Amino acid sequence: MTFEHNTLEQVTTWVNAGHVSDFPENGGSTIFHEGDQIAVFNFKVLNKWFATQNLCPHKKQMILSRGIIGTEGETPKVACPYHKKTFSLETGENLNGCEDSIETFPIKIEDDTVFVGLYEKK
Repeated sequence: MTFEHNTLEQVTTWVNAGHVSDFPENGGSTIFHEGDQIAVFNFKVLNKWFATQNLCPHKKQMILSRGIIGTEGETPKVACPYHKKTFSLETGENLNGCEDSIETFPIKIEDDTVFVGLYEKK
Protein backbone atom coordinates (compact mmCIF):
# COMPACT_ATOMS: atom_id res chain seq x y z
CA MET A 1 0.00 0.00 0.00
CA THR A 2 1.23 3.49 -0.80
CA PHE A 3 0.16 6.55 1.18
CA GLU A 4 0.00 10.11 -0.03
CA HIS A 5 2.38 12.44 1.77
CA ASN A 6 0.04 14.49 3.95
CA THR A 7 0.52 18.24 4.21
CA LEU A 8 -0.44 20.97 6.65
CA GLU A 9 -3.18 22.09 4.26
CA GLN A 10 -4.90 18.71 4.59
CA VAL A 11 -5.06 18.77 8.41
CA THR A 12 -8.62 18.80 9.75
CA THR A 13 -7.75 18.19 13.43
CA TRP A 14 -4.70 18.85 15.62
CA VAL A 15 -4.38 16.25 18.40
CA ASN A 16 -2.53 17.10 21.60
CA ALA A 17 0.12 14.37 21.81
CA GLY A 18 1.69 15.59 25.05
CA HIS A 19 4.41 17.81 26.44
CA VAL A 20 7.79 17.98 24.69
CA SER A 21 9.38 16.36 27.76
CA ASP A 22 7.09 13.30 27.36
CA PHE A 23 9.10 12.20 24.32
CA PRO A 24 12.67 10.86 24.48
CA GLU A 25 15.34 12.88 22.71
CA ASN A 26 16.48 11.14 19.52
CA GLY A 27 13.80 8.49 19.89
CA GLY A 28 10.12 7.81 19.60
CA SER A 29 7.02 7.14 21.64
CA THR A 30 3.49 5.97 20.85
CA ILE A 31 0.31 7.97 21.26
CA PHE A 32 -3.17 6.49 20.98
CA HIS A 33 -6.00 8.37 19.27
CA GLU A 34 -9.43 6.86 18.63
CA GLY A 35 -8.06 3.34 18.28
CA ASP A 36 -5.07 4.32 16.13
CA GLN A 37 -1.43 4.18 17.20
CA ILE A 38 0.82 6.99 16.03
CA ALA A 39 4.59 7.03 16.49
CA VAL A 40 6.00 10.45 17.44
CA PHE A 41 9.73 11.04 17.03
CA ASN A 42 11.83 13.78 18.66
CA PHE A 43 14.83 13.86 16.31
CA LYS A 44 16.81 16.21 18.56
CA VAL A 45 20.05 15.91 16.55
CA LEU A 46 18.22 17.44 13.54
CA ASN A 47 16.01 19.67 15.72
CA LYS A 48 12.94 18.17 14.00
CA TRP A 49 9.83 16.25 14.99
CA PHE A 50 8.06 13.56 12.95
CA ALA A 51 4.93 11.42 13.24
CA THR A 52 4.11 8.17 11.42
CA GLN A 53 1.85 5.20 11.78
CA ASN A 54 3.20 2.86 14.45
CA LEU A 55 2.44 -0.27 12.41
CA CYS A 56 5.38 -1.75 10.51
CA PRO A 57 3.92 -3.11 7.26
CA HIS A 58 6.48 -5.93 7.05
CA LYS A 59 5.11 -8.17 9.81
CA LYS A 60 2.13 -6.03 10.91
CA GLN A 61 3.61 -5.23 14.32
CA MET A 62 3.01 -2.01 16.31
CA ILE A 63 6.70 -1.30 16.78
CA LEU A 64 7.97 1.67 14.76
CA SER A 65 7.98 4.07 17.74
CA ARG A 66 10.74 1.90 19.22
CA GLY A 67 12.70 1.95 15.99
CA ILE A 68 16.19 3.28 15.43
CA ILE A 69 16.25 6.77 13.92
CA GLY A 70 19.02 8.11 11.74
CA THR A 71 19.59 9.44 8.24
CA GLU A 72 20.18 7.99 4.82
CA GLY A 73 21.96 10.76 2.98
CA GLU A 74 19.83 13.80 3.80
CA THR A 75 16.69 11.74 4.49
CA PRO A 76 15.66 11.25 8.14
CA LYS A 77 14.57 7.64 8.62
CA VAL A 78 13.33 5.07 11.10
CA ALA A 79 14.36 1.41 11.05
CA CYS A 80 12.00 -1.22 12.40
CA PRO A 81 13.74 -2.68 15.46
CA TYR A 82 12.76 -6.25 14.47
CA HIS A 83 13.59 -6.50 10.80
CA LYS A 84 15.54 -3.29 10.07
CA LYS A 85 13.22 -2.21 7.22
CA THR A 86 13.73 1.54 6.86
CA PHE A 87 11.22 4.29 6.11
CA SER A 88 11.54 8.00 5.41
CA LEU A 89 10.21 10.01 8.35
CA GLU A 90 9.31 12.81 5.93
CA THR A 91 7.37 10.92 3.24
CA GLY A 92 6.87 7.40 4.62
CA GLU A 93 8.62 5.90 1.58
CA ASN A 94 10.13 2.47 2.12
CA LEU A 95 13.83 3.13 1.62
CA ASN A 96 14.50 -0.57 0.98
CA GLY A 97 12.09 -0.49 -1.96
CA CYS A 98 10.64 -3.88 -1.10
CA GLU A 99 7.66 -3.19 1.16
CA ASP A 100 4.72 -0.85 1.48
CA SER A 101 5.27 2.74 2.56
CA ILE A 102 4.01 4.08 5.89
CA GLU A 103 1.63 6.92 6.65
CA THR A 104 3.10 10.20 7.91
CA PHE A 105 1.45 13.06 9.76
CA PRO A 106 2.30 16.76 10.12
CA ILE A 107 3.50 17.82 13.54
CA LYS A 108 3.85 21.15 15.31
CA ILE A 109 5.10 22.39 18.65
CA GLU A 110 3.30 25.22 20.46
CA ASP A 111 4.18 26.33 23.99
CA ASP A 112 6.14 23.09 24.57
CA THR A 113 3.11 21.00 23.56
CA VAL A 114 3.36 18.51 20.69
CA PHE A 115 0.44 18.36 18.25
CA VAL A 116 -0.11 15.77 15.51
CA GLY A 117 -2.14 16.78 12.47
CA LEU A 118 -4.85 14.38 11.36
CA TYR A 119 -7.01 14.56 8.25
CA GLU A 120 -10.12 13.05 6.73
CA LYS A 121 -9.31 9.58 5.45
CA LYS A 122 -10.46 8.88 1.92
